[in-house]
Amino acid sequence: MAYIRQFETSSGATGVQVLYKEYGKVVKTVHVGSAKTEKGITKLLKKAQEIIDGDKSPLFNLSKFDKKG
Repeated sequence: MAYIRQFETSSGATGVQVLYKEYGKVVKTVHVGSAKTEKGITKLLKKAQEIIDGDKSPLFNLSKFDKKG
C-alpha cells in the first residue's frame, strides 16, 4: 500500500514523500521534493500521485483495440 506524506522541513518548507507499507511497516520511501509556496506544494502532490498511479496495473488491457493509422 502506498500513501503520500507531507511534513515540515527544518527550513520551513513542506516536504512530500511517497511511502510504501507492507504488513504495517514502511518498506520504501520516495522523496518527491519540497516547496514553500502553495503552487509548488500542489505540483509535488500531483507528481506524488502520478508515482503511485504508475505502480498500478490497469484492470483491463485494451491496447489491442486501439486503432492505429
